[in-house]
Amino acid sequence: MRLIVQSLATGRFLAPSPSDGQPEWVRSLAQAGGGVVDDAERATQLVHDWADLDDEPVIVDLDVLGTAKDTDDHHSQFVAGNGERGG
Repeated sequence: MRLIVQSLATGRFLAPSPSDGQPEWVRSLAQAGGGVVDDAERATQLVHDWADLDDEPVIVDLDVLGTAKDTDDHHSQFVAGNGERGG
């Protein structure tokens, strides 16, 4: 599983800054590679710690992106719009 936090409001991705390692929003998925995590709990914690509600953060599962499993129901198992884990 490869997960990344994305802002629906801006399309940006949450990734560590090259200068200090603290998460920041970047435009390019190529720049966001360091923000890919393999644990849903860690991705959810990133949302809680670094995203605002205005960012409309979602967690995207890169392994199912563009496949038959790429549905809102699949992605909602990781995080709802309010940052709470779905079920």
